[in-house]
Amino acid sequence: MARQKPLSLYRNIGIIAHIDAGKTTTTERVLYYTGKKHQIVDVHDTKDGKGSTTTDYLEQERKRGITIQSAAVSTEWKGHQINVIDTPGHVDFTIEVNRSLRVLDGAVVVFDGVAGVEPQTETNWRLADQYNVPRVCYINKMDRIGASFAHCVKGIRERLGANVLLCQVPLGSHDEFIGMADLVAGVGYIWKGDDKDSPWDTVPLDEIAGRVNFTATVDKEWVADLAKLREETIERALAMDDAAFEKLIESGEYDQETLKKCIRKGCVSGKLVPVFCGSSYRNKGVQQLLDAVVDYLPYPGENGGIAMVDEDGHIIGDQGVIDEAPARALAFKVINDQFGTLTFCRIYSGVIKKGDTLLNVTRGKKERVGRIVEVQANASKDIDEVRAGDICAFVSMKETETGDSLSDPAHPALLERMRFPDPVISVSVEPKTRNDIDKMSTALYKMVKADPSLRLEVDKETGQTVLKGMGELHLEVTIDRMRTELGVDATMGKPKVSFREAFGNTVEHTYTHKKQSGGSGQFAEVKVIFEPMPAGTGVVFSDEIVGGRVPREYIPAVEHAIMVESREGQIAGYEVLDFKARLIDGKYHDVDSSALAFEIAGRQCFREAQRMSKPKLLEPVMRLEVVTEADYLGDVIGDINRRRGTVSDQGQKGLQASVQGFVPLAEMFGYINFLRSATRGRGTFTMEFDHYEEVPANLVDKLMEKEAK
Repeated sequence: MARQKPLSLYRNIGIIAHIDAGKTTTTERVLYYTGKKHQIVDVHDTKDGKGSTTTDYLEQERKRGITIQSAAVSTEWKGHQINVIDTPGHVDFTIEVNRSLRVLDGAVVVFDGVAGVEPQTETNWRLADQYNVPRVCYINKMDRIGASFAHCVKGIRERLGANVLLCQVPLGSHDEFIGMADLVAGVGYIWKGDDKDSPWDTVPLDEIAGRVNFTATVDKEWVADLAKLREETIERALAMDDAAFEKLIESGEYDQETLKKCIRKGCVSGKLVPVFCGSSYRNKGVQQLLDAVVDYLPYPGENGGIAMVDEDGHIIGDQGVIDEAPARALAFKVINDQFGTLTFCRIYSGVIKKGDTLLNVTRGKKERVGRIVEVQANASKDIDEVRAGDICAFVSMKETETGDSLSDPAHPALLERMRFPDPVISVSVEPKTRNDIDKMSTALYKMVKADPSLRLEVDKETGQTVLKGMGELHLEVTIDRMRTELGVDATMGKPKVSFREAFGNTVEHTYTHKKQSGGSGQFAEVKVIFEPMPAGTGVVFSDEIVGGRVPREYIPAVEHAIMVESREGQIAGYEVLDFKARLIDGKYHDVDSSALAFEIAGRQCFREAQRMSKPKLLEPVMRLEVVTEADYLGDVIGDINRRRGTVSDQGQKGLQASVQGFVPLAEMFGYINFLRSATRGRGTFTMEFDHYEEVPANLVDKLMEKEAK
């Protein structure tokens, strides 16, 4: 079957933002205005559990009023197919944004008009930079008290380093917000009401001043400056094309078509970030945002394909988004429920049909494509084939996990994987009853397979099952989802921190391994210098043997021993970070030396050297931002200091005060309870892992005691 629609009429976009900026509300309006659904459900109407928005369909999402897992929906606008992924804004679920951005061609970044740029917006922006995803900005909630378009734009420029292009400016704010001026089209859109079907008037820019009368000085200034702002937007956009810019300079002329092409060129290349505004809740600006998605964000492949890599991750080529090529796809998400496994894939090239056999290149296993579905959040529609540029789900794939490459077996290719954050917090998990042990293990395995930011381990000493994740909420939601989706009840132990260890000083140590017990013995001697390295260096092994003091064939055994041993340090068995091991000398015996003997010597040398170096215990330090009313700021700062934290910045977030700082994770458990009582429920906070830092010597024993309980 031939392609039904040219690739240029497809848009794969994600909606990303900080928590509570209005992503899900915006997605609901997008689906309504594109005719995909006939009524709008608002997020605050779902907490009684009776209704749900299209993309927040999990019980945990309805109860908490937040997005937990990204959900895909497909819709149409002006002849274009738009595949939308609504992503979470909570820092504990950054993995969902990470894997969605990996396979999307463009993103709409939603900002709260009052709060502006928030911590999770910065994290998501960095991820979009990492995956080279073009984006447009949508400043939402312009109807709220304290909304400031100028404050948001300044934050996008300064905190995100974006080259902002104003395509719209608001007409009014707070309860006077009536629409926006379109600087590209040269008109204003003035709504006649807040209803979802309310029409708007289209007014030429030079007539707007006569139609509006705002009380706020800043709103009057936006209207007074419209002509100047439009001129600036046109000049900066046309600068993307030399011929168009020259024509503008020489004759002052340009055409609308060229202007839009220039903005698109700047947006797709990442040189410009177009900015729009509106109020999704009040149904103003969403249709214009959809126009911007079609006009400015790239179609699949317009911004390049995906890198092909070798087994070590080195780039060896590029796979363009074309039908006439071997089938290649990237699995970016796996969902398990009582009905089976759904493997979400982005098709990068070729055509995949029902019944085809694909090779999972990552794992070297073949997978048969039984059913292919187009997903509408928690509903699905069977389809017979998918082509380059499509996003779909394969049903009941047994071997494929997040990040795996699927390929035509005759033309295998490994596609560049996504990078996942390491977990920072762990809890013990136990079944409610002894009969549920096997069921719990199976359910946990399914949850970990679906979410690469979770890790599952068994504590060798206690025999406990340990689940590691990105935060308390992340682990709590995982256990809750096991109950609701897989029917397995489990109890969660007290959270534990993932500490690390490091060498305290440089140590030069010689270890001799000698064993004689009749017959051939074992002999190996190694001399290694262990040096602490800067944070983020990792473990580096340096072979500095000269003159054959240790035969070449035994050196990999020493390196392997040190790498393995570094996973368990000598203070409390935590992984040892950031050191260099320099193998400088050694001795061997012609008969008694072997790779095993040198491995044993390497291990013992590491253990003794780390103990001798006065090792340091490192703890994860979180970047914290608290937003609250100014009256409570003193209590919040005092508490941060009590928790061994430091305050790095204070400022304003709209009408509220904000404080940023760094606090050890070990001191942050249950912080939400303190904040609620200290601010009478008005304070909010976000927290994400920032770096590891040495634990003060006088607190090591106390912390280890606390962890052991």
